[in-house]
Amino acid sequence: MTLARLQQVAAELGLPRFAAGQIAAWLYKKGVRDIASMTNLSLAARAALSERYEVGLAAPVMLGESKDGTKKYLYRTDAGHYVESAYIPDGDRATLCVSSQAGCRMGCRFCATGRQGLRGSLTAGEILNQIASLPERDRLTNVVYMGMGEPLDNLDEVLRSLEVLTSDWGYGWSPTRITVSTVGVVPSLRRFLEESKVHLAVSLHNPFPEQRVEIMPAEKGFPIREVIALLKQYDFGGQRRVSFEYIVMAGLNDSPAHVKELARLLDGLKCRINLIRFHKIPDSPYFSPDDRHMEAFRDALSRKGIITTIRASRGEDIQAACGLLSTKALEEAREQA
Repeated sequence: MTLARLQQVAAELGLPRFAAGQIAAWLYKKGVRDIASMTNLSLAARAALSERYEVGLAAPVMLGESKDGTKKYLYRTDAGHYVESAYIPDGDRATLCVSSQAGCRMGCRFCATGRQGLRGSLTAGEILNQIASLPERDRLTNVVYMGMGEPLDNLDEVLRSLEVLTSDWGYGWSPTRITVSTVGVVPSLRRFLEESKVHLAVSLHNPFPEQRVEIMPAEKGFPIREVIALLKQYDFGGQRRVSFEYIVMAGLNDSPAHVKELARLLDGLKCRINLIRFHKIPDSPYFSPDDRHMEAFRDALSRKGIITTIRASRGEDIQAACGLLSTKALEEAREQA
């Protein structure tokens, strides 16, 4: 709950207005697991709260740990769906990749989550639970909304979770520690840019619309050219940045023609491209290029004046690619049924 919603709760229960701030502090700064621990509230207030509410934390139901230190957590939602979070330590930096939906309706061909279809959107509480219930919570430096689902397809709950994360009464995180990824849901994108200050990452993967639609059906409804035209209306020269995620699939989207079109498409927009090796998923026709080809593709983009980096592959031995662990859990649940 946001502070405004907690103030409504306090009013409903006949508590003083300042009680909302006390509850928020217990929830988001002290991390209590039950209402009885909110000791600066009266016994009567705690009893009244406990009759109607619970803190709502839920521990992960499964853990996979990679030899490189990456950990994949599986959570079960109240509706019985499964969602994933990936904890990625890297020196002094520790990033958590959270999910915003169970499954996804965008249908990207290279993504295991897309094969599930949309099973349900998460509440702000279920999004934040992935952070609050994380065993490594105190080590986190960054959060990325790049797990299961399309965040801008669940915009109200995502924005509510961001408000809790970045407000002084909440977790108090700087928006520069948070990135939200999207395929480019144009109707929601403008609102997201207006109502939040966190970083944006756009899933690009191919600059040619006729090729992009083959791997990303969302291109039909949300053309990448419209997405970039909208982004060019905003200033990304300050603390907020926009980046483009580009999964490289050998022989599919890594030619000199793609380099040239990317440079044309992004001309005039202050941004960077993150190249990602394709993580193999079952029955996929796509393949990852070798290191030499990845570096050559990066260097070609850099020569065009685009800041381009290669993201290190992490957790491949524990099915860290988005959607694989939850898909396995769903299959096991069906077999048991």
